[in-house]
Amino acid sequence: MPSANASSKRYLAALAEELDISDTRYEQAEKSYNSLGRWLNRPESTLKDYGPAVYVQGSFGLGTVIKPLNEDEEYDVDAVCELKYLGKTQLTQQNLKELLRVEMESYRRSQSMHKPLHEGRRCWTLNYSDGAQFHMDVVPALPNGESVRRILQANRYDARWAGTAIAITDNERWDYRQITDDWPRSNPKGYLEWFKTRMAVVLNERKRALAKSMNASVEKIPDYKVRTPLQHSIMILKRHRDMMFAMDEINCCPISIIITTLAAHAYEGQEDVADALLSILSGMERHILRDSHNRAHIANPSDPMENFADKWAEHPERERAFYTWLRQAQADYAKVAAMEQGSSMADALSPHMGTGLAKRAETRFRGGSSGLLRGATAAAAATVASSTPSFGSVPRVPSKPQGFA
Repeated sequence: MPSANASSKRYLAALAEELDISDTRYEQAEKSYNSLGRWLNRPESTLKDYGPAVYVQGSFGLGTVIKPLNEDEEYDVDAVCELKYLGKTQLTQQNLKELLRVEMESYRRSQSMHKPLHEGRRCWTLNYSDGAQFHMDVVPALPNGESVRRILQANRYDARWAGTAIAITDNERWDYRQITDDWPRSNPKGYLEWFKTRMAVVLNERKRALAKSMNASVEKIPDYKVRTPLQHSIMILKRHRDMMFAMDEINCCPISIIITTLAAHAYEGQEDVADALLSILSGMERHILRDSHNRAHIANPSDPMENFADKWAEHPERERAFYTWLRQAQADYAKVAAMEQGSSMADALSPHMGTGLAKRAETRFRGGSSGLLRGATAAAAATVASSTPSFGSVPRVPSKPQGFA
């Protein structure tokens, strides 16, 4: 792909900034799962003796959340509740899920949440007020690090991230109601740590620069206060995907975890968004491996035995959709890279990024935004208050959640 000129670099930086959500949104998410964690550890909690730990996963953890396509859509906060002092052979998946349900229901009532607790395949969903514009999916989990480490090492896979692996529930599994050592696996902490290694140099440089500008220590700067070219590139690609598959009725939309993983593999440490984005688009498919039957394999870096593209063999239309999207994104951004005028770039990207977003980026482009650091103050970087979340947003009617990664 061609390299970007100075004008297109400025425009794509502005486009990424327009996709950024506010620090307030990240702080709301942090407050929400911290509040639930305190509830689960209170003296009266039926789970307190099991060491409940609630932490974020998905796009909020990775720093790749984007603004919804429209103001009626909700943000999807993905979290885990890990009971550290329970083991897989002590209870069934159904038992674990019910233990969490009881406490989440009491939490919902204590917070006067009017919307009922909703059960998903692997999680429970807390629906906050319309004004909050988000819901929180909480996955019940148990520690599974040693078991996963043994399995990976026995099969000669990289086990460096295995220590934080968890066992999760799935109510569609045949053994959901049976005591067994074979539970579904996940490792959001391990994936996050791998992801951060792919951008560690730039992330640390930007945190140091922000800390210096605020006369604060680097340790006081949360990761969400800065955004790297890798994160911004993923955000741009996710919005391009969302627009292209807005009318998808056959579930072919490329999933976020595939886009995120391939982008992180392809990122080579570029220091601006345009160079990172073009490099990623050129290199993503090199990281899609093939087996002897030409089936695609995109390994989960934190659990290499998991194939993020495993559904492509069963649903080849999903693989075709991924490549159709990738070719369109490559063509769109190669075209923009050669342009000089912000209006031309906005017109070129409007069909697959949205006219409103593309035009707002043009306005920001004309204002000369740098795209390097997010706005912040020393006060905002301080430790988030421990109070229960409260939100003053204009009430909205939620429609559907966004992708998780």
